[in-house]
Amino acid sequence: MAARWSIGRAAVLVAGLTGVSTLLGFVRDAVIAAVYGAGAQLDAYFVALGLSNIVLGLLGTSLTRASTPVLSREADGEEVCRGHRTFDTVLTLAVVAIGVLSVVLGLAAAPVSRVLAPGFDGEAADLLVLLTRIVLVTTVLVAATDLLVALAQAHGVFRWGGLQGVPFNLVMIAAAGLLGPHLGVVALAVGFVVGSLARLALQVVPVVQHRWRVRPALDLRAPGVREIGGLLPPLLLGQALLNVNTLVDRAVASTVGEGAVSAVFLGWRLVNLPEMLVVAALVAPLYPAMSAAAGAQDLDRLRELVHRGLAVSLTLLAPIAVVLLAAPQQVMTLAFGRGAFDEEAVRVTAVAVVCFLPGLLALACRQVLVSACYAVGDTRGPVAIGVVAMVVNVVGDLTLAPIFGVAGIVAATSASLLVAAVLTGWLAARRHALVPLRRTLPLLGRTAAAAIGAGVLTWYAVRLVGPEHAWSGAALALAVAAVSYQLALALLRAPERLVPLQVLQQVRRR
Repeated sequence: MAARWSIGRAAVLVAGLTGVSTLLGFVRDAVIAAVYGAGAQLDAYFVALGLSNIVLGLLGTSLTRASTPVLSREADGEEVCRGHRTFDTVLTLAVVAIGVLSVVLGLAAAPVSRVLAPGFDGEAADLLVLLTRIVLVTTVLVAATDLLVALAQAHGVFRWGGLQGVPFNLVMIAAAGLLGPHLGVVALAVGFVVGSLARLALQVVPVVQHRWRVRPALDLRAPGVREIGGLLPPLLLGQALLNVNTLVDRAVASTVGEGAVSAVFLGWRLVNLPEMLVVAALVAPLYPAMSAAAGAQDLDRLRELVHRGLAVSLTLLAPIAVVLLAAPQQVMTLAFGRGAFDEEAVRVTAVAVVCFLPGLLALACRQVLVSACYAVGDTRGPVAIGVVAMVVNVVGDLTLAPIFGVAGIVAATSASLLVAAVLTGWLAARRHALVPLRRTLPLLGRTAAAAIGAGVLTWYAVRLVGPEHAWSGAALALAVAAVSYQLALALLRAPERLVPLQVLQQVRRR
C-alpha cells in the first residue's frame, strides 16, 4: 500500500492542508511581532522554545524518524490494522522518557537558562526561567502528536497531520492578540501549551475513525523494536548536533543585542515558510514510500522518488528564493512591519532573510536526500555529515557574529546547510547509488541558470518601484520571478518546466 499510493496526490493534499496551517502561522507571527516587537520579552520566549525543541529533537523526532520505516513496512498491504505492538511500545517509551527529562530540566531551569542565553540578565533572565518551565510541558504532547502522525501516514492517511497546525495557530493568535497586552509574553507560553493539547486531540480522530489499536505497552521484544533501537543512537546524535547549532545561534545572538534572537528567529520563519509548504509537504508522503520501496528492494523506484523529490523542490522553491533576494525589505514589511515591530526591526530581519537564502535550496535538497538514506537504513552517514556541519556553524558563529552581528550568525547557518547538502548528496550517490547523476546534475545546472536569469530581471523590476512601496514591490517581484523563471526553463527545454502544470493537475484531481 505505502509504496504505490500516489505520491503526487498525497503531496498536494498535505501541501494544501499545510498551506492553510502555514497561512495561520504567518498571521500568528504577525500578531506576535505587532504585540511584542523585537525586544527582550520575545527574545526570552524564543530561547525557551529552543530548549523544548531540544528535548523533542533528541527523543521525539528521533523516535518518529526511526519508527517510520518499520511502521511503513508493517502497514504495507495491510487490509485491516490489527494494531502495532512496536508502535505501542515506542509511544510509551517516548512519553515516559520525555516526561522525565522535561521535569529534570524544569527543576534546573535557572542554571540551564544561563547556558542558553548568557547575554540575558536581571528581569530577562528571570522571565526566561518562567517561560522555560511552562513551555517544557508541551514536549510530551508534541512527541505523542508526531508519533500518531507517523502512524497515520504509514497507513496512507495524511489529512489530519496536515491540519494539526490549524487549531494550534488559532489558539496562539488568540493568546497573543487577546491576552498578550494583559499578561505579557507569558500569554504565548500558556497558549503554546493549550495549542499543543489541541494538536494532540486532532490526531486522535483518525485513530478512533479507523479503529487503530493504540494502547500503553512496554514490550521490548516486539517486532521492530530492536530495529528501531539500532536506528535510534545515530539519529539521537544527529538531532543533538542540530540542537547544538540552535543553542549556539541563540546563545551568541543573546550577546549581540536586544532583538537579535527575534530577528534570527523571524527571518528563519519567513525563509522556512516555502520549505515547509513544498518540501515538508512532499517528504511527508515521500519518506514512507521510500521506506516501502527500500523494503521491497526496488532500487529503480527509490531512485525515481529521489529525483522527483529534488526536481519538485528546486523548481518550486527557486523562484521564491529569487523574490526574497530581490525584495527582502518589501516582503518583511508586509509580513511583520506593523505595531511594535518598527522599521529597524524590519531592516535587521530583512538582512537575516537575505543571508538565510543560500541555505534554503540546500536544506530542501538535503531533506530529500537524508530521507532516502534513512529509508535504506543508513543513519550513521548523515550523522557524520551533521558533525561537520555543526563545526562549520559553531566556528562561523563565534568568528562572524562579533564582526557582522545578526548577518554573521545567519551566514554561518547557511554555510553549514550548504556543506551538509553537498556531503549528503555525495553520500547518497556514491555509497547507496540513490541519485541518478546523469539526470540530477543537469537539473542543478538548469536550476542555477534559470534562477540567475530570473534574479537579474526581478532585481531591476523591483528597483523601478522603490523600497517604500511594499505591496506593489512584493507583487511585482513575485510576478516577474515566476514568469521569467518558467520562461527560462522553457528556453532550456527543461523537463521540470512541467512541474507546475503537474501540480495543478493533481489539485484538480483532488
